[in-house]
Amino acid sequence: MSILFQSKFYTLYQSNSDRYFYIDFGQKVVKLSFCQLLALRQKVNAISIESHFDADLNKHGFEVLMLCNKEHLFLLNTFEVLDLKSLVSNGFALLGISSESTLSYT
Repeated sequence: MSILFQSKFYTLYQSNSDRYFYIDFGQKVVKLSFCQLLALRQKVNAISIESHFDADLNKHGFEVLMLCNKEHLFLLNTFEVLDLKSLVSNGFALLGISSESTLSYT
């Protein structure tokens, strides 16, 4: 496997032998097909960061993320959500299939 992008909390791998992607969440490694990776991007982009700073919208500042038809469940804090957004956007940019043209390495 080769590393596509590594952030503070997560690492995105692409397999050399099969057509799968792997995300290391620290406590768990999740195997994703390309379609599941697209679904992850859709879910991550739909997360409102502004709600994490509004006590009426998100009282505790956590986000529940379910992947692969509810096979995996993650509870993420604000920093982890921001880092996952960075991982997904930079991972797709490195694959050359992103609408964004610039990479920000943080």
